[in-house]
Amino acid sequence: MSQTTDPLLITAPPDLSDPRRYTEDGIEEVWRRLRAAHPVFLTRRSHAADYWSVLGHDPAARVLKDAATFSSSGGMRLDADPASNAAAAGKMLIVTDPPRHGGIRRVINSAFTPRMVERLTDTIRQTAVEVIETALDQGDADFAQVAARLPVSVISDMLGVPRADWDFMLKLTMIAFGADENAGTDPQRIAEAHTELLVYYDNLLARRRRDPQEDIVSALAHGTVDGAPLTDEEILLNCNGLISGGNETTRHATIGGLLALLRAPDQWARLRAEPGLLPSAVQEILRFTSPALHVLRTARREVDLGGHRIRTGDQVAVWLPAANRDEAVFADPDRFDIARTPNRHLTFATGTHFCLGSALATSELTIFFEEFLARVGQVTPRGAPRRMQSNLIWGFTSLPVTLTRRATPSRRPVPASQVGPEDL
Repeated sequence: MSQTTDPLLITAPPDLSDPRRYTEDGIEEVWRRLRAAHPVFLTRRSHAADYWSVLGHDPAARVLKDAATFSSSGGMRLDADPASNAAAAGKMLIVTDPPRHGGIRRVINSAFTPRMVERLTDTIRQTAVEVIETALDQGDADFAQVAARLPVSVISDMLGVPRADWDFMLKLTMIAFGADENAGTDPQRIAEAHTELLVYYDNLLARRRRDPQEDIVSALAHGTVDGAPLTDEEILLNCNGLISGGNETTRHATIGGLLALLRAPDQWARLRAEPGLLPSAVQEILRFTSPALHVLRTARREVDLGGHRIRTGDQVAVWLPAANRDEAVFADPDRFDIARTPNRHLTFATGTHFCLGSALATSELTIFFEEFLARVGQVTPRGAPRRMQSNLIWGFTSLPVTLTRRATPSRRPVPASQVGPEDL
């Protein structure tokens, strides 16, 4: 690991990898002070590998766009199991560098036929209406549970899971990715949930090899990269990655988006009065909530970044929410502004690893909040929100609210063209 005599590093900035930091409000102020003093800095740890933190928007974008210098194959999160990283590198999309990354990505994108896009749009609309109406009938609801159902339904439909198994998928993914308060952080139960998911998708893969459908598992089962079919291991690893990515961003952005609107009633009222602001409001929700806390890269060669010398093999963590509140790019960044434009947030990252499901997540949020605003008259908090203890996901385990129905529901349809893979 590189050495430095930078006086800013002698002040020992806090270790942002500590997951306890993200269970309470106030981390935004920590990011602000750190970013102002040193937008790129080194954290030395006695218990784990040292790493560089990137908090400024410009250096963050530089790292994310330069796959030739900053590799994903060393793992995409801090303190992950090295053996697991090594086993997935070059096979799982998020820990694969170009050019193979592009080949796997093209196979997944091939599943997004016009008919599948139309089906997913119908699923989003139908599920959004169902979960909102159910919550309204109940009155008192935990909005974290309400928000969980939409993304897991959509990702299940996209992968090819039959509708009858969607509730089963919801239960397993909530446990596997740390959002089930009953399971907590029990490593054995989490590992069991991951195993159950992989067994399920292994069985689904066998069925799709025999009987392909319009879904991603079928595309992976019958696609080729560099002239060769993907192995079962590669397919299951990518299913696991898609389940995680497809659930986490949308679920926590939905919860955080409602919380932001509750804490800024002027923005709630404006969105009610100006529904045409919904597209920019969704982009602001994505910036403001920024559910993916960090993405990790490993330096392939020596490089200067933010005035520091990064050595070959150094780990570099890009803290996306901090970059999304950089004053140099976003005016008054801690203010939730549904009309903010331009909005060059990095919630979906950028460059080669720009989020595969960005358009899908945007459509889910757009349709959900369109239906929510049309059907819900008032939202009253019933208690404080509870955040996850995680350094990977800046999210929530609970947001208790009381919902009342709007007197005259109405909605403005969202075009189906909003759903689909991004145009690279």
